[in-house]
Amino acid sequence: MSLEQINENEWELPRSGAMRVPGRVFASAKLMDAIRDDPCLEQVTNVACLPGIVSASIAMPDIHWGYGFPIGGVAAFDPRDGGVISPGGVGFDINCGVRLLGVRGVRTKKAREHRGELAKALLKAIPAGAGRSGAIALKAHELDQVGRQGAHWAVEHKLGEPEDLEYLEENGRAAWAEPKYVSADARVRGAPQLGTLGSGNHFIEVQTVVEVFDEAAAKALGLELDSLTVLIHTGSRGFGHQVCDDFLERMQGASKRYGIALPDRQLCSAPFESDEGQAYFGAMGAAMNFAFANRQVITHRVREVLTKAFGELEVRVIYDVCHNIAKLERHVVGGVERELVVHRKGATRAFGPGHPEIPAPYRELGQPVLVPGDMGRFSYVLLGTKDAESRTFGSCCHGAGRTLSRTKARELAQGRDIPRELAKLGISLQAAGRAGIEEEISEAYKDVADVIEVVTRAGLARPVAKLKPFAVVKG
Repeated sequence: MSLEQINENEWELPRSGAMRVPGRVFASAKLMDAIRDDPCLEQVTNVACLPGIVSASIAMPDIHWGYGFPIGGVAAFDPRDGGVISPGGVGFDINCGVRLLGVRGVRTKKAREHRGELAKALLKAIPAGAGRSGAIALKAHELDQVGRQGAHWAVEHKLGEPEDLEYLEENGRAAWAEPKYVSADARVRGAPQLGTLGSGNHFIEVQTVVEVFDEAAAKALGLELDSLTVLIHTGSRGFGHQVCDDFLERMQGASKRYGIALPDRQLCSAPFESDEGQAYFGAMGAAMNFAFANRQVITHRVREVLTKAFGELEVRVIYDVCHNIAKLERHVVGGVERELVVHRKGATRAFGPGHPEIPAPYRELGQPVLVPGDMGRFSYVLLGTKDAESRTFGSCCHGAGRTLSRTKARELAQGRDIPRELAKLGISLQAAGRAGIEEEISEAYKDVADVIEVVTRAGLARPVAKLKPFAVVKG
């Protein structure tokens, strides 16, 4: 595979064969050495073959192999030029995302001293693990309401504060959602799962700010050195997974009907403006809203746990970002503003200062970008840039990115006491099961600091603060 280095943090896969645009990969030489022979680069070229793609098929430095699109992949399609929408460009965990909470009213030292009890209380209050149900059993009409209203449904049901909504991407509600396109199977899976964490790389971490890179920006976000934060990472659970499953099957037929040549059947697609494309967009929006509501209910449970442990305190939402989504957005391409269907799979929106979709208190800073690492290292808060808007459709990395499959991670963790290893680092771990712990060992991931260095040097985001966990809950 031809690969040309543009600069120290950017590489190009030139157009060849059926590619309509080049591939563009953001990575350092160190990270590129690890992915050069990985099938994820082939996935970048495959995405570049889809109808209506604009500018480039883009990959972030946390790129790794995924279903259809690589995880860490970004692509935009023009609906007026036959542009498509693809479930493989969103993924199974629709609107997997990250929410950052700031905590005031308890000393960080005191919280650290009770980290073990805190982790246990969070796991008890917020069910975690594959297939787990929660305390809320949604009836059919309520599930439709969640699918339309997102986090607003939770707030209306006293599971959050109205001011929370201002600090959520899309204000916590995909306005285009159409629950009528969601199958009965997805409804059955989703009905009992609101307010649950799930499994895999999903987590809740209680953290402290250990480094501040931009004091003014950090202060505007409510972050101070040694202050307390909570990071929540989860998505749409079985509801979104089933929506993806249902439409993968439907899109296989649509690809044939519309004559879309697929370099990989996992990239099955339909023109965005087709009946199939609009049905998927509507169902995906409902799953997005389920995820927004899910993170909102979990936020409410976190507040309850912290209040019970430490008395009255303030727990405010700093920001909430989505990862696995496709949205209609306006971007300037070649000097002309166009409405595009932007797919971000394992990538985070990163709009620059002044963008109208950024909450007013942050608008002059740029959009907060939340990038978790692994459970033994650090997470980062960054701000989006105008460069990201012009070069990556306002996108940035979403995490560290896996280097080992879950099977290989379990093999490497065999015989080890991972909770004890983390305890030596001052981290208390509570998990639903051992398998989930083994799959999520630090060695299974790139060092997130390497990923952050690339997006910073490439100008896609600028760092504000570094967070270190001391209490971790895993599925």
